[in-house]
Amino acid sequence: MKISLLQQMYKDVLAGIPLARESHYYSSLINLCVEQPPGGDESCHQQHLPSTAGGVGRHQGTDLSGVVPATDDLSNSFANMSSSFCPREVMLLQLTLIKLMLAKAESQEMELHTRQKYCEIFILLLKEAKIDSKLIHLLGSDDRLLSHMASQSLASLVYFQLKKEDAVNVAWLSFSLDALLGFPGAARVAACLRTLAAILRETLQDAPAARAGVLKKLLAPLDAVLEGFYNAILLHHFDSHHYTSPYSEASNNLISFVDLLEVLLASRIELELPLRCQRILFLKVSYVLNVISSSIPYVIKKKLILLLKKCVLYKSREDAKGGSPFLQSPSLCEDMLALSNVVLQVVNLTWLNQIPLTGKSSYFGSSEAAPGHDSQVASDQTVLRALSLVVLKALEFKIHNSATEAEIKGDFESSMSQLLMFCRSHVKPSSQSHPVVHHCEWLSLVFMEQDDDMWEAAKALLLVYLKFDRLRCDAAGNLSQREEESWKFLVHASGYNPHCIFLFFLEKIAFDSTVLLDFLISSETCFLEYLVRYLKLLGKEWHEFVDVCNHFDTGHSTFHPVCSVKPPRREKQSCVTGESLQNAVCAAQPQAPMSVAPSHECPVFTAQQGDNEAAEWNRPDSLTGTDSASLLGSLQRLVNYDSSEDSEVESDGKERLVNTKQLPSNNKTEVRRRETGCSCRDDDRNPRTSEVSPPKPKGSPTSSCWTCMASPDNTAPLRVMLYKSTKCLEELQEAISRLQRRILFPYNPSPLLKLLSHVEKMSKSMNLQ
Repeated sequence: MKISLLQQMYKDVLAGIPLARESHYYSSLINLCVEQPPGGDESCHQQHLPSTAGGVGRHQGTDLSGVVPATDDLSNSFANMSSSFCPREVMLLQLTLIKLMLAKAESQEMELHTRQKYCEIFILLLKEAKIDSKLIHLLGSDDRLLSHMASQSLASLVYFQLKKEDAVNVAWLSFSLDALLGFPGAARVAACLRTLAAILRETLQDAPAARAGVLKKLLAPLDAVLEGFYNAILLHHFDSHHYTSPYSEASNNLISFVDLLEVLLASRIELELPLRCQRILFLKVSYVLNVISSSIPYVIKKKLILLLKKCVLYKSREDAKGGSPFLQSPSLCEDMLALSNVVLQVVNLTWLNQIPLTGKSSYFGSSEAAPGHDSQVASDQTVLRALSLVVLKALEFKIHNSATEAEIKGDFESSMSQLLMFCRSHVKPSSQSHPVVHHCEWLSLVFMEQDDDMWEAAKALLLVYLKFDRLRCDAAGNLSQREEESWKFLVHASGYNPHCIFLFFLEKIAFDSTVLLDFLISSETCFLEYLVRYLKLLGKEWHEFVDVCNHFDTGHSTFHPVCSVKPPRREKQSCVTGESLQNAVCAAQPQAPMSVAPSHECPVFTAQQGDNEAAEWNRPDSLTGTDSASLLGSLQRLVNYDSSEDSEVESDGKERLVNTKQLPSNNKTEVRRRETGCSCRDDDRNPRTSEVSPPKPKGSPTSSCWTCMASPDNTAPLRVMLYKSTKCLEELQEAISRLQRRILFPYNPSPLLKLLSHVEKMSKSMNLQ
């Protein structure tokens, strides 16, 4: 029986056993039993495909008389085959064998004579059996598995010919040109796109030296045709009934094209001068943006948005790999700038508001929620992060190529305002969390669950800050104090103050230095680059950093519960008060205690645009939560260091003792009094376990359970945030040094240690003052 012969051949090829019989025997064995319709009539091609007798797929009722057997004796065994094996199963095994043998023929692990035997078999299949035409014919099968396997086998065969004969398969090229040029009337467009994408993927998996030549020969004949197809499919009428379902033929074509664009993007790094089809996504990104805001199914919108994210991250990710000399080519910089300009234009035209982020939730085994389950659909945080990152990276590229501050300032402020409003409408705090006031906290709220994107976003905002600062200083020279105040206010209002961003992140990870160490060791993020740049800035702006830390203390912990005896464990009190974090350079103003409104009544970001934004920013009664660690209950810690928080709880007394050494002598009595009979901790999970209170103001009621943390009447502010953040960096420095001494650190950390040492010196000099 043929099926048993195929099974034995499959076992031999898989094990690498040399094929003993002549090549004609094996070529006949794996030759597909498919007759092509005369004249290429697509409407009747299904009757010539094998049946799926046995209840598989939609071919169960197909007439076997349409299957024309091959002429050799082995192929004639189809007519006498046992009913337990249908022709479809035989054909799937043949397709599997074709792909496996093509992979083995390219493998250097196989013996030379075995690879030569495989090559002889495929030469016979191409010249005598026209296997390429049969595979192309199978692409139109309604049986999705057969169509997929045929596409994969055809891709391997075309790539095999490119490598061995240095020529493109004529039958496949003709089929591809007809399908692309005939859109939208042509059939099998999605299969054509999938096959081309599969060929490109095989090319990218090959040795680097061979990729460029193969890519040029493969894509050059299709270059102009692909650009025309790009225009045709993305300017289609997406509001028609053809796109109402993600499973329709039109949607399938579009999804397959998005997959092809992704592979074309990955392949452009291989060519010194990329082809037009590899650049078209950058040069005509407006087509993609229009499709995203159209009425196509949400799954296609999401794929396009994630593709845009790959575009804006393309240069930075490939720069990190350092695998190509062509990353600094003028064409790539031009393409990035063109994409950035168009993205910022549509963002300023409220394009973001046209994108719904509420795709229907999916459930295991069903599309509907179980009884009693909350069926309310939350915003898609993956897409929210991707869109935010696209805007931030576009701003980074735009500003990087701007010569003056005036060129970009207006666009930047407008784009950031649109982005903050967009995030405000989609990032909702949990029912147990407190409202978010400070604009700079948006970054950690949006990106905390995706560390690689978070550091790309933080790096982009840091580079924007550095470029603005440099342009501002070059233009004005010595700036007046009022200009400095205005600049720092705008930095906070636009949500990109680097010190706030760094401190909010440290809060979210409970000042755990092992998380930072994990990022530094990992090669999956750009945290090393970000940290080096930030520490250099920190050395120059130490006083600004201290001011921000002080305002974190006054904004987060202006009032803290203090009592005469340690209360029993209970739920966290809800009547906590606080103040807004105002401009980082302004002195803290004394405020009267106010009750915090329930969190569900507060928006995520309280500031509004324009004058309203400025007024809200400086409102004395703006509120902030006192426990940033529990701000978002849904956010998980980046690394599950279970022992970190436990060790913090256990060392609480020791940490307070260390804090005591940094306080003025007139505060030590109060600290000792609190250590002996008072606990100021609201929650065991609060990262600020080392906070301490100065003496109560004179005249304050002894029965009051509130003690001011940072009153202007006190002799010195309590630098809790400064202590915790610098302590975290010191612990990171110690951990890196320890690993370096044991030769366990993956790279030379000396420059990083030098920067961390400088921060430690500045911190100690502050403690001596």
